[in-house]
Amino acid sequence: MSDSTPGFDTLAIHAGAQPDPTTGARATPIYQTTSFVFDDVDHAASLFGLQAFGNIYTRITNPTTAVLEERVAALEGGTAALAVASGHAAQLLTFHAIMTPGCNIVASKRMYGGTINQLNHSFKSFGWEVKWAEDLDAQSFADQIDENTRAVFIESLANPGGIVMDMQAISAVAKEAGIPLVVDNTMATPYLCQPIKYGADIVLHSLTKFMGGHGNSMGGAIVDAGTFDWAASGNYPMLTEPRPEYNGICLFETFGNIAFAICCRVLGLRDLGPAISPHNAFMLITGIETLALRMQKHCDNALQVAQFLQKHPAVSWVSYAGLSNDPFYMAHQKYCPKGAGAVFTFGLKGGYEAGVELVKALELFSHLANIGDTRSLVIHPASTTHRQLTDEHKIAAGAGPDVVRVSIGIEDAADIIADLKQALEKT
Repeated sequence: MSDSTPGFDTLAIHAGAQPDPTTGARATPIYQTTSFVFDDVDHAASLFGLQAFGNIYTRITNPTTAVLEERVAALEGGTAALAVASGHAAQLLTFHAIMTPGCNIVASKRMYGGTINQLNHSFKSFGWEVKWAEDLDAQSFADQIDENTRAVFIESLANPGGIVMDMQAISAVAKEAGIPLVVDNTMATPYLCQPIKYGADIVLHSLTKFMGGHGNSMGGAIVDAGTFDWAASGNYPMLTEPRPEYNGICLFETFGNIAFAICCRVLGLRDLGPAISPHNAFMLITGIETLALRMQKHCDNALQVAQFLQKHPAVSWVSYAGLSNDPFYMAHQKYCPKGAGAVFTFGLKGGYEAGVELVKALELFSHLANIGDTRSLVIHPASTTHRQLTDEHKIAAGAGPDVVRVSIGIEDAADIIADLKQALEKT
């Protein structure tokens, strides 16, 4: 390759990968092994002491997984990445590195229901609290930040409504408070948006969704932007204080702009253990190779479907930033100019019962709790993904009783629309 920076599509195929030096295999091999042989005792000691990079045990590092990590980091413009078992695992390890008991995360209410549940309930077992920004504007986040806040957490494109968050403004608020901005970029993917360009310090992914793209493999990723000064405030001891398990090493002092990714690996993944399998890493690497092609088709189809639904008499509203009259259209033009994503919501005039009946009547769409598949998917969030929330929280999360969420696939747009048309006639 030349000295110029490769383009996005080239990185999606080549970043992190080389032909296998032993066999010449062009595709990245699946290193289906639990552990790795050391050169000698000194080599082993240097690996265990963080004095050298290499493979010890697949829970911590694996050559197949390393290719996935380098690829995701390259596509996001980060300094390093860590691949883990799922998007939820990525969130757990991220906040494990940042939080201490009694501290809080300021988060957007417009998030995936499982994330809201994790923040509201599961994280409380660690003594971590959440404070919800009352609105989507940056001031709403500023109003919730206090001396115990350790991170601001948003989604770039909010699930389920496809709302485009004003990352640049929210980043300014986080920077003013001296805390990192964590952005879940699952719905946009780096093809549509690279949050680091707009001030994100950490980018998270459920690779299970659009990045893998085929609904066949679980995975998550943490991308370190390398932009945050972990030592400035003294509030992030896992990164700045001597680690007794590593002979007193201070991770930020030793590893600089990749320290956060290292911390999540050697203090989180090592001990909490949500490792991705080499096979799933291989499947996700393969999926990412066609990311640009798939995402553009997803977005083109989604816009056509949203325009159809907007005109249908059974539909009361459509929330899709790609529509020119949508309140987030200008934000979409700024942050995701290639497209507004493939996941959006719409409301049915018949309310809760109409939503349930629509799901039953669809034939091409698959009714399941996922997004980002090549196939078109549908779900009624109030009765499924957001069921555990109170009615107030459902509405705040954009998952009220009339809401239907679709993830538009890469089938022919005419066939997707035809299926929705026949199902709407039955509701």
